[in-house]
Amino acid sequence: MRRFKHLKAVLFLAIALTLPPKCARSEVLEDRTIRAPLLASRHTAEPETYRLRMKHLHTGEAIDVAYRRGDLYLDNGTAMLNHFLRDSRTNEDAHYDVKEFDILHLLMAKLHKPQGVIEVLCGYRSPESNEYLRTLAPVTGVAENSQHMLSKAIDIRVPGVSTMHLRDVARALGMGGVGYYPRSQFVHVDVGPVRQWSFGGRRRLLVAGKRTRRRHNAHNGESG
Repeated sequence: MRRFKHLKAVLFLAIALTLPPKCARSEVLEDRTIRAPLLASRHTAEPETYRLRMKHLHTGEAIDVAYRRGDLYLDNGTAMLNHFLRDSRTNEDAHYDVKEFDILHLLMAKLHKPQGVIEVLCGYRSPESNEYLRTLAPVTGVAENSQHMLSKAIDIRVPGVSTMHLRDVARALGMGGVGYYPRSQFVHVDVGPVRQWSFGGRRRLLVAGKRTRRRHNAHNGESG
């Protein structure tokens, strides 16, 4: 009997020695639990954040806001932009087509100014404001059915960029209407049909041996 008990104890000890210690097994499990998520995160690309930085030349307000992350438009960001781009005369908020924000974001990227500030001369325009400005049409070139009334157009400048270069880059996008206003020094960009025009510039013509000037009005009657 004593010999049997002694043999049993030897066998138990031999089996115990072949197993890893409990603490070692727990460390392995804990290590796997910690490292697995870290390994997975290396293969997960962060969605791009789209920001706009703008200053409104009529209200004096400035904004720096993220309006989109990846394919998701952010309600808070777009709401802030709609208020920022409100009609400065009636204080009525805009309801912008978000593609207009994407055009501005892409335009700044093409200008190699992703952190740059866009100066806004006009955002949303209520029908009342549009009609008032139309009474000054020979000076302003405001259209009767302006895209501004649909919250689909913004008149802009970019500090450090000539309006002619801004116009050329905007036209190259081919994403909507582009109006060039050399006298007032701004560019109109909208998400309406693809088209382009100029208003308020001057060009020289040679008539009967004399140099004269002629107003270059909006192309095809288009204006802001």
